[in-house]
Amino acid sequence: MADLTEAEVRCLRNLAQKQAGSVTAFLNIGDARRLTELGFATRSRQGWDITPEGSAYLARLDPGPSSAGGDVVPF
Repeated sequence: MADLTEAEVRCLRNLAQKQAGSVTAFLNIGDARRLTELGFATRSRQGWDITPEGSAYLARLDPGPSSAGGDVVPF
């Protein structure tokens, strides 16, 4: 698993929110380029987009509720 800086993780989360249809803040171009180099993002006409690999990375960082149960609370 690649080691990302806090800023790169924020950028990746921002891209995930963008993919979900949310209006997002501007990205740091350096962070977005680094994510592209790692295969976590791609460049498009609309800016950068998260890849399936980027989504999988976030899923490993932010696992959902455990099998023990619990409510899912949106953030």
